Amino acid sequence: MMSAARVGLPTRFGARSLLSRRMHPSARTPRSASVRSKITAAASADDEVYRVMSENQEVSVVAVVGTSLVREAATRHRTAPTATAALGRSLMSALLLGTFKGEDETTQITFKGDGPIGQVIAVSTYDGRVKGLVSNPNADPPLRPDGKLNVGAAVGRGVLTVSRAHPSMKAPFTGSVEIKTGEIAEDVAAYLQESEQVGSALAVGVSIDRSCEVIAAGGFMVQILPFASEETITALERIIPSLPSSTALVSEGLTARQIAQRVLGELGEKVELATTTKPVYGPCDPEELRERMKRAVASLGQQEVDKIFAEDGQIEVKCEFCKETSVLLPGDLHGLKLDK
Repeated sequence: MMSAARVGLPTRFGARSLLSRRMHPSARTPRSASVRSKITAAASADDEVYRVMSENQEVSVVAVVGTSLVREAATRHRTAPTATAALGRSLMSALLLGTFKGEDETTQITFKGDGPIGQVIAVSTYDGRVKGLVSNPNADPPLRPDGKLNVGAAVGRGVLTVSRAHPSMKAPFTGSVEIKTGEIAEDVAAYLQESEQVGSALAVGVSIDRSCEVIAAGGFMVQILPFASEETITALERIIPSLPSSTALVSEGLTARQIAQRVLGELGEKVELATTTKPVYGPCDPEELRERMKRAVASLGQQEVDKIFAEDGQIEVKCEFCKETSVLLPGDLHGLKLDK
């Protein structure tokens, strides 16, 4: 089993990797009964995003289980193991940042580094829909010296940008920070600290079996409210570093709520303030996608469109987020104003 999980913590907590050991393919051994049981448990855990406050309402926790979602993303994009980990972590991070925000608000995370994976993009809506892409789905650099997936090398150094958009905004709110590690969670946590001035701990992870199938994906985000007491912060400093990796929690079969409960520990949860939703990969509604493709074709200009139709008789356009292809015939563009 190959596991890729990272945690980003506020400076006071001290950043700490929760990445479990990945064995080199040549050194793998048959799955033990415990590993098989974990895989079965992970498969039975439903995808869910759960948000709750601590009992004293000084801490907010959002937890996500997204195994099926990341599995679908990896299948659509045909990603190599390291690219799967990078894409999956980004999708989980986008869900943690974007779900339960204002209605119709979207959150986009973009890693633009100099590593072989190129850009990594994840876009989440307020109601738990998320989609993503990587420029190079085949990116799979050698394992790190400690035998772990080298997501940091795949992403490289560059800029992380987080954009929040809403129809009422004249322009999206955008913040950028330098990519410090490329391991996703640490960089997103650094963004929250530096750009949004929010004390946060964020952990996301993806586990992959020997056949490169996603068997566990999830994470959590802790946000400390400005008026949090010293006792609350001390409790979190004790609880969070002692937790297993996010993928271990998912592999145990824990629900998103149970993960949040583990994170809060003795702080407890304010159940009446809890909110939950089911995350899905998308949106790529067929009709909406087709209209989007028509607009993309229109931007090519009349001369280029006529040339393609003359040579091929049709235009095929593929969505880079869902990898679905739409075929447009000359009649499909009737009444659509093309650029000159």
